[in-house]
Amino acid sequence: MKDQITSTPLLSRWRRTALIITLFLVSAFSQIDRILPFILAESIKKELHLSDTQLGLINGIAFAVIYSLASLPLARLADRGASRQVLLWCVLIWSVMTGLGGFSVGFITMALSRFGVAIGEAGGTPASHALIAGNISGHRRGRALGIYSMGIPLGTMIGFGVGGWANDHIGWRVALSTAGGVGFLLVILVLTFTGKTAIFSKSSSDTGNIWSAGRELLSKPAFLWMFIGANFLGFAAAPFYSFTAPFLIRTHGLTASQVGLSFGLLQGLMGIIGTVGGGRLFDSALNRGASRLLHPPAAVFSIAAIATIAGLLVPEGWMSIALFVPAMLAFAFLLPFAFGAGHLIAGPGKQALSSSLLMIAAGLLGPALSPLLVGMISDTVSTTYEVNGLRWGMMIVPVASVLSGIAIFIASKKVREHLSERSTQNIPTDTGNHLSLIK
Repeated sequence: MKDQITSTPLLSRWRRTALIITLFLVSAFSQIDRILPFILAESIKKELHLSDTQLGLINGIAFAVIYSLASLPLARLADRGASRQVLLWCVLIWSVMTGLGGFSVGFITMALSRFGVAIGEAGGTPASHALIAGNISGHRRGRALGIYSMGIPLGTMIGFGVGGWANDHIGWRVALSTAGGVGFLLVILVLTFTGKTAIFSKSSSDTGNIWSAGRELLSKPAFLWMFIGANFLGFAAAPFYSFTAPFLIRTHGLTASQVGLSFGLLQGLMGIIGTVGGGRLFDSALNRGASRLLHPPAAVFSIAAIATIAGLLVPEGWMSIALFVPAMLAFAFLLPFAFGAGHLIAGPGKQALSSSLLMIAAGLLGPALSPLLVGMISDTVSTTYEVNGLRWGMMIVPVASVLSGIAIFIASKKVREHLSERSTQNIPTDTGNHLSLIK
């Protein structure tokens, strides 16, 4: 017995617009609360007497492990029709814990605050994706995911830009406390503009066990290679965002405000171009037949790797920032492709689960280990050779970018094979496009 939609018509145009705008704001403020400790890192390090290794632990394991472990059960709740409730509680929890981070007195208390933020943010994306999948028709799905994902680079831009200014003018403690307080406005928006999503009945093969459901999805080669690519993405993106600001401050003598303004604005611009453009290109590629669905992000990652190596070695700060631009674009450009293809493979009633698994891939091993590795390499090289060790630690970023591009390229081929196989069985997807489009 196949999954069946048991309720909920698609929304009217204005309700759909209000929903997407609300989810976009949730995405943006989630990223702001996540990104603030990165631009505030140098001030936090000095006042709390932390090492680079401890910074890597706070921005890595302290966040990534809890974020990833909490994501899967919260995603399952969202798929079962509780997406609105999940989103409400998640926004409330991560906002409170962000605010409490401003009262940290040492490594332990700062790490605990990041644990709390991770618990809250773990369910935000799966619940939002479930709301999109249950209320937005298939031929608009890629653009809706792109607009939602645009909140990530915009939040990064605001987090770096405003965070850099706040660091220099009002201090890191006030910055974190204020950011946490703003989250309560999001709760009102979610209460007002989100509603019930489509609820899917269980198939005969679905026992309700989230682990067996996850294993079933990972057993599909197309999804497995996307999962592998997302893992390498995490190894590239986490240290890029955790240590770029300290790298530019130490290596090129920039202030936190200068880094926040220049890096933040460029990240926001590239992120908007990447997510919106990626969403439209995904819809276009799918409508054409999806023969090379994931080729564009694979190519962008290859370019980003080469540019990042150059950016770590050039002698001028402005040149470094300029050469980091392709990486900013690549990380954002992949999002609508990865989530859209994941929903396509997973099928109705499992979209939040697929998003959660990809988030776990991108958010567990990479963010848990790579900032720590970068910090350890930086401390070791700096102590042993008395040079800027952070430059060499950050070489993890381009290496992981190349590996991610390769995995995504393989995933593209597997997605085509998966969709072609389903097409021969005359199985439609939930995207509004029948698989006969796959040529």
